[in-house]
Amino acid sequence: MARIPLIAGNWKMYLSLAEAVDLGRAVAASCADLKNRQVMIAPTSAALAAVSAATQSSTVKLAAQNSGWEKEGAFTGENSPVMLKDLGVSMVILGHSERRHIFGESDAMVNRRLLAALNFGLQPILCVGEQLADRDQGNTFAVVENQLRAGLEGVSSTQLDQVVVAYEPVWAIGTGKTATKEQAQEVHAFIREKIETLYEKNLAGEIRILYGGSVKPSNVDALMGQADIDGALVGGAALDAESFDRIIHFK
Repeated sequence: MARIPLIAGNWKMYLSLAEAVDLGRAVAASCADLKNRQVMIAPTSAALAAVSAATQSSTVKLAAQNSGWEKEGAFTGENSPVMLKDLGVSMVILGHSERRHIFGESDAMVNRRLLAALNFGLQPILCVGEQLADRDQGNTFAVVENQLRAGLEGVSSTQLDQVVVAYEPVWAIGTGKTATKEQAQEVHAFIREKIETLYEKNLAGEIRILYGGSVKPSNVDALMGQADIDGALVGGAALDAESFDRIIHFK
């Protein structure tokens, strides 16, 4: 089965409400002529409702940047999967390196969030990736495998088709540095191989694996030309309508 490319824009903690709505409308307009690929945007939680309303008649998928693991309860600062679905959210980014390394989210916590997302009908994007010290010490594959195994713990074969994986080398996020297309492809192929050992070959062949880490108009074509790269998780370049339009229309 052909894997449909997914271009995902992570807006992080940027944009006023008016700016978020304007950008959402611009992305929706960019997607009007798209075929054989999907586009997703992840505004801040404060802008989700407004961006949902601005893009509801388009093909753009709306995502949250994180989600809780309970339907409701005394969890100050969290948004439950059910609440997010009420806002029109269909996907959620989980285990992003900033959540792991700035806010201290463990592999176990990421897994709880991912299982809840699946159970409540959200499609999770599971982020994995190594820090610079890990790569320098030759531990890239070990770190990625550990995060992948922990993140997918308890995910059944029938649920796996709802999961997207994103490889984001931490040293390339927001730094202007990008893994070469060969470096990215090597880790993507490794991830697919490990999913095959955890599940089975046909499921590994169907799961989408995105690359994240300073993706921009100048490198997206080369990255998307790799056999196991099925899309991009875009940060800074997703905040500019023109840049993101070019990334969406990769060649």
